[in-house]
Amino acid sequence: MSIERMAVIGAGTMGNGIAQVCALAGLEVTLIDVAPAALDRGRSTIEKNLQRQMTKGVISEVERATALSRISTTTDSSTTSKSDLVIEAATEDVNLKLRLLRQIGEQLKPGALMASNTSSISITQLAAATPCSDRFMGVHFFNPVPMMALVELIRGVQTTDSTAAAMTDFVRRIGKTPIAVRNAPGFVVNRLLCPMINEAFCALGDGVASAEEIDEGMKLGCGHPIGPLALADLIGLDTLLAIMEVLYADFGDSKYRPAWALRELVAAGRLGRKTQRGVYEYQA
Repeated sequence: MSIERMAVIGAGTMGNGIAQVCALAGLEVTLIDVAPAALDRGRSTIEKNLQRQMTKGVISEVERATALSRISTTTDSSTTSKSDLVIEAATEDVNLKLRLLRQIGEQLKPGALMASNTSSISITQLAAATPCSDRFMGVHFFNPVPMMALVELIRGVQTTDSTAAAMTDFVRRIGKTPIAVRNAPGFVVNRLLCPMINEAFCALGDGVASAEEIDEGMKLGCGHPIGPLALADLIGLDTLLAIMEVLYADFGDSKYRPAWALRELVAAGRLGRKTQRGVYEYQA
């Protein structure tokens, strides 16, 4: 199936990033969210990102303007009935995702594909909530979407070969590199990355070193471009906690237990860059 028109559910950091790269690749994109304010923020973020890319010479003024013209926003989820592909990029809450996927799946046109950008939840479980489970896949982008080259493609038990082939072609068309991943908690990258970040919070909570020293140690000692605690702020501490809770529940292994220091910051509403305060403080 040729994918020319698509919808992205959720206008947050991941959703607006996905919309941006797809529009730049020539797709017509509808960005959908229940909150008008979230759509305004998402559109504003896309405009700023495209302007930054143009200033750096990555894209031209014509490409910037054309990409923006391809993106429409709405609170009406029924518009997904016109899409060849719908990508769900809502908050990492399994019940919310199941409800959204069930509703949207009933509205899809025949043959349309559906995907979730979940970072850890079972694709088989999510697919089962839809009436099109054979045309459903995990399509896990990484933050920030415009910059990160990788996309994990995760098949559920129900996913057909033709769906996997179509999604692989789609990912390559938008300039990303796909890797095929078996459905398992955390998939590949987050199964390795998030426990490492969680351990950094354990070290912070134990007073082993300051946040700055932990991050500096991993940058200089391991060659990481960004320290684990600063990366946690970028990801969102609530998202990190949700991933660790999925790993802990699904594997039943204490090595995945979320760090208390992480739980405390989330409980305080200090979620990272998106709230201007997490492990570190940021200016708006």
